[in-house]
Amino acid sequence: MENRFIKRVHLSQIILQKITQIDEFKGLWKGGLRLSPQTLGRLKRSVLITSTGASTRIEGSKMSDDEVARLIQGLKSTPPKGRDAQEVAGYADLLGRIFDHWKTLKITEGQILHFHKILLNFSEKDKTHKGKYKTSDNKVVMRKEDGEEIVIFEPTPPYLTKKEMDDAIFWLNEEIERKETHSLILIANFIFEFLAVHPFRDGNGRLSRALTTLLLLKAGYTYVPYVSLDEIIEERKIDYYLALRKTQSRHKTKNEDITPWLIFFLDALLEQIKRAKGIMEKDQPEKLLSEKQLAIYQLFQADTLSVSEISRQLKNSIPMATIKQALSRLVGLKMIERIGMGRGVRYRKL
Repeated sequence: MENRFIKRVHLSQIILQKITQIDEFKGLWKGGLRLSPQTLGRLKRSVLITSTGASTRIEGSKMSDDEVARLIQGLKSTPPKGRDAQEVAGYADLLGRIFDHWKTLKITEGQILHFHKILLNFSEKDKTHKGKYKTSDNKVVMRKEDGEEIVIFEPTPPYLTKKEMDDAIFWLNEEIERKETHSLILIANFIFEFLAVHPFRDGNGRLSRALTTLLLLKAGYTYVPYVSLDEIIEERKIDYYLALRKTQSRHKTKNEDITPWLIFFLDALLEQIKRAKGIMEKDQPEKLLSEKQLAIYQLFQADTLSVSEISRQLKNSIPMATIKQALSRLVGLKMIERIGMGRGVRYRKL
């Protein structure tokens, strides 16, 4: 694994500059954050909802952030029903545990299998294989909006899965201990290898994103729970799959090169720190928003607006589902407020 790792990482000036920018903010966050624990707690709860909604939608869920929030709030009294709700409940449970206990969690085979069990704990269709490596071949597919599936990659066969996972986990922990290679390169390389092996029958994409969050936290990127990386990946879903596809096309060849995946990963982190800077500058919450969310927020002046009115003002350039997600985010950040319920709901700027 070590020889393959050395061969497939090609460090360019552009990559090094991106890493430097991310690390500069890492230090700035630790040294300059003055937000109260109450504010950080509210942000963390908001990100748990946003990340859960985004990560499950990448895999085909149709639940909005509002629906995710209601589901999480009612979990103690009402078990989730239906595939989407069960997957949302599992991811929220796993991510919440990572946010709360990342300091004591380790990357071992047993821990990853346990994470998978938590992820699929509510899923009725996954009872027989949760917490276990795959026993049959699986394919990596991209789901288009019309439901069509495109095969992207043929991963590791079942009989080699445990060996290749053992190799990847051993390599990661050994490299972390050595401290000779930058943590962001180690994380990108391990997550790519995890997705290439695709060790489970289901849940690999969601688990890879949860593991990314855990590894970033353990590497000292402590702003991660306050800005959703999953949301950024959802917004760049096509680029996400293209980067994986391009990198996987050379997997296990003499010319392995993870540059496309590494650049995608670093660019997503750069967008994350751009939004995290907005948290530090509390008087400019707009910096927490994506371009589409900002475009919607800028429509609010003195009047109240409905979802359909926002869509018309934007000339139908943003899907209704995206508008609703953006409004939920703006409400969560206390930039706008919701008036009324159901079909008559309207929004106004605070």
